[in-house]
Parts: sequence; C-alpha cells; structure tokens
Amino acid sequence: MTGLIIVGVDGSAPSTAAVEWAADDAIRMGARLRLVHVLNRWPYDITDGDDYLAEAAGKVLAAAEVTARTRQPDVEVSTRLIEGVPSAVLREQEQEATELVVGSRGLGGFAGAVLGSVSMHLAGHAHCPVVVVRPGQQERHGEIVVGVDDSDACEAALGYAFEQAGLRGATLRAIHAWQLPVHAFAPEISYDLDQIRAAQQEVATQRLAGWRAKYPEVPLIEDVRRAHPVDALTGVACDLIVVGSHGRGAIGSLLLGSVSRGVLHHARCAVAVVRP
Repeated sequence: MTGLIIVGVDGSAPSTAAVEWAADDAIRMGARLRLVHVLNRWPYDITDGDDYLAEAAGKVLAAAEVTARTRQPDVEVSTRLIEGVPSAVLREQEQEATELVVGSRGLGGFAGAVLGSVSMHLAGHAHCPVVVVRPGQQERHGEIVVGVDDSDACEAALGYAFEQAGLRGATLRAIHAWQLPVHAFAPEISYDLDQIRAAQQEVATQRLAGWRAKYPEVPLIEDVRRAHPVDALTGVACDLIVVGSHGRGAIGSLLLGSVSRGVLHHARCAVAVVRP
C-alpha cells in the first residue's frame, strides 16, 4: 500500500464518523490508516497513581480501531497514543500524511459550536489535505463539489477533487460563483450582464481544461452562477466539498480564506481543505 491517512480520534460522534470516512478513503486510495489519540493531561494535571487517563485513552483507540476494521476489514490499521496538545501533535503527524482526517468537533469546547478549534486550526495550517467530517451523513449522492476561481491557488484543490471523483466513480461539479462588484449597484454605472457571464464562464472553462484532459473518465459539470461562493458550494447535495485556502494571515483563522471558513461552518457533508 502507498500513502498514509491519519485520523485524529477522541471517542466523539464526529470522530467516529471521521474514522469511517477515512477507512473508506484508505481502501479507495490503497493507503494505510493511522489512528491517533492525543492524551492532553494539562486540563486534569494528573500524573501520579493509577493512570486512568492513559487507560481511558487506550479504550478510545481500541474502539476506533474496531470501527475502522468493521467498516473496511481489508484496511491496514495502526494506532498511536501520544501525549501533548491535540492541534500541535496532529500537525507534527501530518508531515507523514497523504491526508489528515478529523471530526467537525471533539468532546471539548462549547456545546453549541459547529466547528471545533482543533479542526479549524488544522484546516488553516496543515500542508496536506485536511478533511473535516460531520456525523450523520448517510445518503450517497455520487457527486463531489469543488470551488473554482481565477487564481492558481485553487489548482491543488482541483487536483484533489478530480482524483477523489475518479476513485469514487463520481461526477465532479466545479462551481465558479461570481458577484457584481459593490460599485456596480451605483445607478450611474451600467454593466453588460451577458458579457460578464460569458467572461466568467471562460474563466472556469480555461481553469478546468487541463484537468479535464488529465481525467477524461471523470464526468464534469461546469457550474457557473451568480451567487455568493459559500451559498453556491454548500447549496448542492453532494458527498464531499473541496475548497482551496486563500488565507494569507499570520495567525490561526486568517490562514483560511473567508470562503473556506464559511464552507466549513455551513456544509452538511465532509469538507476537504487543500492548501496550495
């Protein structure tokens, strides 16, 4: 087998969904699967006596391994228990990874949060594709959605999306969403909407041409629409949404562009963030 998919596990429902998603992807990719549980002692400050935390962590890993093997009996699975801060440990692990998979939120954090701090941190920092999985996604649609724009930053996302569609035998819907500039609504400025639509269609067609030639077996839908990108990408029933990351900030969330942040918060399916 080639490639290594690493999954962060903590026993939560999103974590279990992430293990199942990763096991399926490992079979498709012919990759190995590594389940990683990070034991963070700091909140409890327990180091002496019977190591109940380590014992509980071992049970979490064992349950995750059972989930993976039940889901895909032929997958090659290994486990690791590592002490430290979850986001830091998983970032170190991702240096070996073909893909990093995490649940949308773990057992910690705020009860009403849509996305956990660890998944957001990894999506903004990791250099390999990061897949954030939500629990409860059962229905299969046979379609993958990827965001397309006029920058080279989306090329890595397109490559990942075409590969996933090819492995799954799925249709790939490439969405290029555009909006009129703010000053376009000034009454003294007129715009030819037909001309703008044609220009936006050309942007998508040119960006996709090379990938269409490389993956001729992948059914491709060029979906160019006037809409907010987050609404367009999350409004389609699909199995996976793939986005690039255009962030350029020096701190956490700013390393994710506004579109990728919005998609992570509003998507109803798994989301892959692929940094250039």
